Amino acid sequence: MSVHGYLRSIGVVGPGIDDWSQARSVLTAQSPYRFRPTSLPAPEGLPPAERRRVGRVVKLALAAGLQAAKGAGLDPATLPAVFSSSGGDGQNCHELCEVLATPDPHLSPTRFHNSVHNAAAGYWSIATGARTPSNALCAFDASFAAGLLEALTQVVVDQVPVLLVAYDAPYPPPLDAKRPIAEAFGVAMVLAPRGDSSSLAQLTLSFADAAPSGLGDSDLEHLRTSIPAARCLPLLRQIALGAPGEVVLEYLAPHHLGVSVA
Repeated sequence: MSVHGYLRSIGVVGPGIDDWSQARSVLTAQSPYRFRPTSLPAPEGLPPAERRRVGRVVKLALAAGLQAAKGAGLDPATLPAVFSSSGGDGQNCHELCEVLATPDPHLSPTRFHNSVHNAAAGYWSIATGARTPSNALCAFDASFAAGLLEALTQVVVDQVPVLLVAYDAPYPPPLDAKRPIAEAFGVAMVLAPRGDSSSLAQLTLSFADAAPSGLGDSDLEHLRTSIPAARCLPLLRQIALGAPGEVVLEYLAPHHLGVSVA
């Protein structure tokens, strides 16, 4: 079994990486990778009240998703979307736990509605005016691969462009002791059923038994293994090289996800 489609654009935000242009330069060794904390822009499109309420995870998802939509030259309101995260908003989860541990555990409605796993999808629809379908999913460390498979399957079935947004951010103490995530990282892709002169690549997905692909640079490999959403980096590197090739992405045991890049 395999599915294939075309990659129109990429958005990426992470430690030491602000956009696809910078990521491409680092992944092809045109410039050295230098770690710095992830810089998140103010969430575009949200009214002031919602802008004050959103946490880091929502800002991350919006930043990556808007980059990808702009790169594809498409109105984000027209794109069906798949949002994929290994854990959602860990900071909000922590603050909920703190409130529930007090003698007077009353939760604000805002804190509660930000706790759901599809919060980023909801804020995306507010920011962009999108009324297209969206899915929110989670597959632990395999969340990027699961999101890619879901998004490309939708492209094949519905024959329309689909936006994939995968993102993760650290949990605060003490939760981070059980689920360490090094930094905030988000990646977005616009996938389409047909290619044209602006397409970055054709992607074909199939299940693979080989081990997941790694990166030769030790700093980038640490980034890949320490943030679930950054499991995308071998694929981004292959695309950045502008050459055909095969990569294997971490998926659900005993299988992984093979990606043929053309």
